Amino acid sequence: MFVIIVCMAIVVFMPMFAKIPLAVMMQREGKFDNRYPRQQQNRLEGLGARAKAAHDNCFEAICMFAPTVLLVLAMDSHTVYTVQLCIAFVLLRFVYLLCYWCDWHFARSAVWVLAVATLIAHYVLLLK
Repeated sequence: MFVIIVCMAIVVFMPMFAKIPLAVMMQREGKFDNRYPRQQQNRLEGLGARAKAAHDNCFEAICMFAPTVLLVLAMDSHTVYTVQLCIAFVLLRFVYLLCYWCDWHFARSAVWVLAVATLIAHYVLLLK
């Protein structure tokens, strides 16, 4: 259960990690506009725009991962497989960020599908 909770914490805090390249790109625009950061982020192009999209997508990942893992924990259904699935999801999400930042869009889509497959696998295990 400890590893599952650590994975949950990593996913919850991943948007902060994903914010680093976004903040760098905002700073490179001339200055980090702390008064209107969202307007500045919306003006970014290239890597900056991809960094913003990757950052936003981290929040979407929380919305998929958290209920799944909480259901596994609430049903006391954690096994070695659910732990492995959680680890795989976290690792895939880091690869997903890398793919987003590097503009590897086909790989990014494939990694996204694999990450979602780990979530589906949780529900398959829960329904057995």
